[in-house]
Amino acid sequence: MAETVQEVTLDREIIDHLRELAGQRRPRRAEQEVRTLLDEHSNRDVAEALLDLSDQDLADLVGQLEDETVADLLAELEPIEGAGLLLRLTRVRAADVLEEMDPDDAADLVLAVGEVDEQAAADLLTEMEPAEASDVRELLSYPEDSAGGIMTTQVVSVRPEFTASDALAAVRHLAAEGRTETVYYLYVTDADRRLLGLLSLRELVLAPPAVALREVMRRSFVSVPPETDQEEVARILTERHLLAVPVVDARGRLLGIVTNDDIEEVLEEEATEDIQHLGGSQPLDVPYSNASILLLARKRVGWLLLLFAAEAYTGSVLRAFEDELQAAVALTFFIPLLIGTGGNIGSQVVSTIIRAQALGEVAFGDLLRVLWKELRVGMLLAVAMFTATLIRAFTLGVALDIGLTVGLSVVLIALWAATVGSVLPLVLRRLRMDPAVVSAPFITTLVDGTGLIIYFEVARQMLDL
Repeated sequence: MAETVQEVTLDREIIDHLRELAGQRRPRRAEQEVRTLLDEHSNRDVAEALLDLSDQDLADLVGQLEDETVADLLAELEPIEGAGLLLRLTRVRAADVLEEMDPDDAADLVLAVGEVDEQAAADLLTEMEPAEASDVRELLSYPEDSAGGIMTTQVVSVRPEFTASDALAAVRHLAAEGRTETVYYLYVTDADRRLLGLLSLRELVLAPPAVALREVMRRSFVSVPPETDQEEVARILTERHLLAVPVVDARGRLLGIVTNDDIEEVLEEEATEDIQHLGGSQPLDVPYSNASILLLARKRVGWLLLLFAAEAYTGSVLRAFEDELQAAVALTFFIPLLIGTGGNIGSQVVSTIIRAQALGEVAFGDLLRVLWKELRVGMLLAVAMFTATLIRAFTLGVALDIGLTVGLSVVLIALWAATVGSVLPLVLRRLRMDPAVVSAPFITTLVDGTGLIIYFEVARQMLDL
């Protein structure tokens, strides 16, 4: 609680400081003070404080700051938040700020602006310098969740005949002009920008100054086409422990790079989306703190109505076995236990398999191996639940044959839930569908009805109903 109060107090201090700077109208001091805030506090905290400024205070403050400083602040915000601030600036100033941003960050902002006002996004691109606008348009031409959509076009590329000394001089020159986002690797290209090889900055520094890059570059490297899904790019970078991966077109020409910083954002987005899907909700397009009550309800109601309709068949199953329930009323005592067990086991398996898929640990070709593994796990769980069921039946004072019926049903339902939970995500991914959409609530609903059918069929056979 104390930590929360401290954070709120800190946020208020930053906001008040920015308001004071806005009112003083002293550009040099404002620039220095904001840079000091960025050094002393989280950059995101300072950026988020801008959201609480009035239109007048924001205009007065931004008017005193350099374009690069404003660009640094906007880069710390979620695109939809940054877009909101960008739309509060004049079109000329907004375009100047976008020109100072890395092309991939600028593209994210323009895309977010377009979701609010398509004409405003088009006007911003028209107002930007042609070269910078061209870079942004190129990035916007690719799907948002692809390698092309998240790559940066600011790449250090050199010719194979360059010496190590020439290449270092080129790096210094490009960095001084702010024309490179990162220098993890140098990419060696020919006159048509076809990627021939690469070498790390460490390898460049350690190379003899007069040696030609063609002599020391790596000719074996990993690259991806721009259409590659961002999750696949994340898997490649993570598994191979790379700092960046080049993006090339069908002719092998270097288009840009995807860095590990970009992938951190991708992994966070994908994990958030999967968690929300598993919870039976559509992913949010804005931070939770900025989501309205109506938006949250709209994101959740669709799944609730779908699951409500799906649950209808559970009632149909109960009605179909009405005679059996009347003949052995004690069977009804265990219905919540059975459907809860099946749903929980199914949810556990689905969550585990979806996470393993996201990490690239399992694929459709592993279906039989995964199924066999989960069936064995399900059997162990079934044995534990069988024992617990007999104990519960004893405490309720029901007949032994009822207890055994429920116990056997638990075993069969556990194995069925494990089967559905392990096979379905793999099959859906094979069909190019997002397995996270088959969320835990949906699995629970599916297993509920089929579990009841198993229960009553076992009861019919064992109790001669």
